[in-house]
Order: sequence, then C-alpha cells, then structure tokens
Amino acid sequence: MLRKLSNNKGKTVVLMMLLLLLVLIRAYEDDLFYDPFLNYFKSDYYNLLLPEIDNFQLFLGLFFRYFINTSLSLAVIYVLFKDFVAVKFASLLYLLFFIILVIAFFFVFSFFGEANKMTLFYIRRFLIQPLFLLLFLAAFYHQKQAK
Repeated sequence: MLRKLSNNKGKTVVLMMLLLLLVLIRAYEDDLFYDPFLNYFKSDYYNLLLPEIDNFQLFLGLFFRYFINTSLSLAVIYVLFKDFVAVKFASLLYLLFFIILVIAFFFVFSFFGEANKMTLFYIRRFLIQPLFLLLFLAAFYHQKQAK
C-alpha cells in the first residue's frame, strides 16, 4: 500500500491535506468548540471540582467536533482504500459509537462525575479525537491483505 501511495502523488497530497485538517482541528480546538473540559483536564484536575457546563452547548460542541473528525476520517479511508462499502460500514460504526459514547459521557458526568474523572476523560477522548480512524485503518488494511 505504501508503494502504491508513493506512486500516486495526487493521492498523497490529498491524504496529507486531510491529515493536516485533523491536526488543525486539534490546534484550534479552544476557538472552535465549546468544551470546558479542555482546560480542566490540562490543569490539576484531581484537586478541582468538575466544571459547570451547559449540557446542550457541550453536546453541540462534541457533536460538531465528532462530525468534522468523522467526515475527515471517512475521506481518509476512501482515499486510501477506494472502497465505498468500507466507508459506508465505517459511517455506521461512527454513528453507533457516537450514540454510545455521548450517552455514556453524560450518564457518567451526571451520576458519577466526581468519582470517575478518568472515565470522563477517556470517554471524552474518544469523542474529540479521531482515534477510531487508527483502528479502522488497521482493520481495513488487514481485511484487504487477507483477500
């Protein structure tokens, strides 16, 4: 796959642009999204109370960020594999994971927040970072090699 990518310069440029966009989302996260947990988890959060949040604004911020990361991740999968079925399958998984993770995040925050700060941290991490892209790339590459 890497040989094919080096032979196709246009594909490489598009892939690099998509990855750069993912990096830019991370670089400008404070300006783009409402998330009081950004600064909270950068500080000494073990000794601090959980921040006050606006549930609806936080949901919209998480949704917006997840949507952008998902869109760019699906574009990366398509550029690398040119397999619309894989993109469709990944889209369904992204949707399912978003529903599960958002429900889990707000449930833990509402009922167990102070006692489970690390659980909140890791659930939120899956919502705001394109971690599923790494898993899907490995899975789709393995599947393609197995064929």
